[in-house]
Amino acid sequence: MDLAGRIDTYLDHLRVERALSKNTLEAYARDLNQLASRLGEDARAEDVTEGDVAALLTANARRGFGARSSARQLSAIRGLFRFLMREKIVAVDPTALLDRPRLGRRLPRALSQDDVMRIVDKPNAATRRGARDRAMLHLLYACGLRVSELCALKIADVDRERGVVSVRGKGDKRRLVPVGEVALDLVDAYLEKTRVNAKGAAALTLFLSPSGKPLTRQAMWKIIKRYARAAGVVAPVSPHKMRHSFATHLLQGGADLRAVQAMLGHADLGTTEIYTHVAQDHVHAAHRRSHPRAK
Repeated sequence: MDLAGRIDTYLDHLRVERALSKNTLEAYARDLNQLASRLGEDARAEDVTEGDVAALLTANARRGFGARSSARQLSAIRGLFRFLMREKIVAVDPTALLDRPRLGRRLPRALSQDDVMRIVDKPNAATRRGARDRAMLHLLYACGLRVSELCALKIADVDRERGVVSVRGKGDKRRLVPVGEVALDLVDAYLEKTRVNAKGAAALTLFLSPSGKPLTRQAMWKIIKRYARAAGVVAPVSPHKMRHSFATHLLQGGADLRAVQAMLGHADLGTTEIYTHVAQDHVHAAHRRSHPRAK
């Protein structure tokens, strides 16, 4: 089997065994197929060398790939060859001695609490679409959801009695996230009064378009941008920035880091720890404002 065939087998493994999302699989496919295209249609995985991989990364860097993109591509290729070694298809991992590109520490940018409140309270709950959008935005911020998680929510995932939302996150893993009364009341009002009827699988989905179809990530992005503009928020806004804001505001309020990790669905505490640096800025600012010898 040629290298392209081995890549297809590996992608099937990721889809079935690790239940990666469609977008993640597409990113893996792009990065891996670049290697196959560079080496030619007759290339075999057994013949790939460290020099082949290094040459690809160097060529992409010259084309303008940043350190983060190069690191992602190297990670994808490394994952492929580790899989092929486990399957005893190759004897050597050509990426074993290649160093991961250095990444600068990029801190997430959070919105202020005032800006978030202006955005989530902007939809007019007296209208059919406004009631949906108000419930949706409140739930997005209340639970720190990824936009894909919000779009995939089912009606049954919102547990009013226990005050939690059951979220299916990365790797098809479920987590329970607490949700406050304000968001729950808005979801209840949307379900009882304004949610459109739907047929088939869409009937189970929580948030629907006016045509009765599940909302897409692109639609959600446009919705939040529209309300941010209407609310006069000048900072760049996206669904993921609402998630950053959720984590940052919790830590600023004194929440335990492990609890925030669980609510975000991070497998690694180190991923959550980056928010402590953002929250610490809030502490320093308070000190500068309040301490008589801070200046």
